[in-house]
Amino acid sequence: MGNSKANSFFFSVLVSVLSLQSSQAIAQPGNCTDDPQFSARDFWLGSWSVTSNINGSLAGNNIIEKQEGGCLIMERWTGASGGTGTSLNYYNPVNQTWRQLWVSAGAYSIDISGGIEDGSMVLTGNIYYFAAGSVGFRGSWTPNADGSVRQFFEQYNDETQSWDVWFDGKYERE
Repeated sequence: MGNSKANSFFFSVLVSVLSLQSSQAIAQPGNCTDDPQFSARDFWLGSWSVTSNINGSLAGNNIIEKQEGGCLIMERWTGASGGTGTSLNYYNPVNQTWRQLWVSAGAYSIDISGGIEDGSMVLTGNIYYFAAGSVGFRGSWTPNADGSVRQFFEQYNDETQSWDVWFDGKYERE
């Protein structure tokens, strides 16, 4: 009987210690609103009309908004020809990088990461064509003095072993 009481007491203490450790492991200091790195991409927020820097034609419209208490940037793209796409963009304070995950309506997805370089947000990774595999991909977003933003994407060409322009656009606020 004495052994049963000792086991019961031991079990109660063990559960209390594990509960305390569990709650301490979950508790995190601060959040994304406390870290200025989460605002490094705020220049891209807003409703935009996007034109091609190559031929000046309307490429589409983009709405970029912060969500999840400012911890996530969500992009909703509608192309001039009717295509759509959505991206989730977030800063990871553990590895100190920004990451974008983009999915279009049935054609491809993009997974790129990086950070600020010389005043531009520069992300690199891969584009995944649903019907044809993946290749290297990189993008940059550069705020301009007039409030517009240049978005410049390149795709790696295995045949020429060089980077080809994939998209070059100018974002202007609507």
